[in-house]
Amino acid sequence: MAVDIDFSSSSGDFSYATTYAHDAGCGLGEETVRYISKLKEEPEWLLQFRLRALKVFERMDLPKWAPLKKAQLDISKLHCYLSQGERPKTDWEDVPQEVKQTFDRLGIPEKERKFFAGVEAQFDSEMAYANLQESLRAQGVIFVNSTEGLLHYEKCFRPFFGTVIPVGDNLFSALNGAVFSGGSFIYVPEGVKVKQPLQAYFRINAERFGQFERTLIIIDKDAEVTYLEGCTAPKFDSDTLHAAVVEIVALPGAKMRYITVQNWSNNVYNLVTKRAIAHENAEMRWIDCNIGSKLTMKYPAVILEGEGASGSVLSISVARDGQRQDTGARMIHRASNTRSRIVAKSLSIGDGDSTYRGTISMGRDVENCRSYSRCDAILMDDKSISRTFPHIDCRNDRCIVEHEAAVSKISSEQLFYLRQRGIGESQALSLIVNGFFDELIREFPMEYGVELKRLIEMEMDAGAGRKREGARNVC
Repeated sequence: MAVDIDFSSSSGDFSYATTYAHDAGCGLGEETVRYISKLKEEPEWLLQFRLRALKVFERMDLPKWAPLKKAQLDISKLHCYLSQGERPKTDWEDVPQEVKQTFDRLGIPEKERKFFAGVEAQFDSEMAYANLQESLRAQGVIFVNSTEGLLHYEKCFRPFFGTVIPVGDNLFSALNGAVFSGGSFIYVPEGVKVKQPLQAYFRINAERFGQFERTLIIIDKDAEVTYLEGCTAPKFDSDTLHAAVVEIVALPGAKMRYITVQNWSNNVYNLVTKRAIAHENAEMRWIDCNIGSKLTMKYPAVILEGEGASGSVLSISVARDGQRQDTGARMIHRASNTRSRIVAKSLSIGDGDSTYRGTISMGRDVENCRSYSRCDAILMDDKSISRTFPHIDCRNDRCIVEHEAAVSKISSEQLFYLRQRGIGESQALSLIVNGFFDELIREFPMEYGVELKRLIEMEMDAGAGRKREGARNVC
């Protein structure tokens, strides 16, 4: 029996009064960084890492193309760290009551019982609950929060930490490096195949808050795992910031599938950096669903480091009134005989704004590489916008790169055909758009695919009856 998973924007629009034992206060400075590091009892090398990141953040700026200015992020008004001061619980009954109420309402315990091998649930800055099937623990699988990874698995954690995404990679990786807290550390030993997904759930509960989780996943030789993350936040009048960093290392022959179902409220700036390194014959798949937020800037990347490696990004974006989805992907071919694929599909409703930014890079020394990218968009209204900015950098004639893009409106002929068969306009719109997204929705676990289709139908109900003429495209 499928689990009822509600992705509607209203599903997370609630909050409970919470008493925090630890609060770094508003703003960001050296005192904030030292407060967080001391509270977590971190080693000196990690404090120095944070302080270097802070200096980089203070002197860096956003690129000129960014749909945001640094001045718009008023960190002085945000709490960079809030927690209740308790370690993650492994028994759901031991979770603090207000946190338990939140995740019960979101259905996390039920989902874990039904089809997850392990679950972590983060409430503001720290994980509140963490559990892993005993059979996987016996095989050496590690699934803990980043603080535990640092303190208890340093020999495994430290050599990879900050190597896939350096502190100075961009403004938000520097910000995360200074104040990161929470997130997952996963290690899958050589040859272990985790059959059921691992899930992390990130919840913002506080107003005027910044969430900065950091995730590190290491998949050893010939191992396999699927990781699924979900995100929600209540709607506040003030802005909220989410700036995560995700680093993945897929060692030779490893297979990794990373699925994101983002459903932030429309006051959240979602500014994240996600990147993987795929070694010889490794396979890395990003599957991304971007719904909600005020602004999302997210470009999952795969560095194809070893021969025979493959990478793919499958992305769904829905931009409603007042929302901007600035998403895409990066594929960096550093070894010969590598393959990459990007498929991005977006829907803009009302004055929603969807942008695709993609980069495919192949150096002079690689050969027999192949990359295919496609970005398709549907515009629902006369104010809807779709943009496409593909960047292809192929420095030899021994590789193949393909790119295509298409932008369309819902055709009156399609609607007329369906209406003639007794189908209402709202349902007809849903059928057309669900067909448009179907190729990517099938990549999600069955229960999630069903709910994504349901959410799209809800969006179509809101969009039915709007004008669909004169939509704009910048390509």
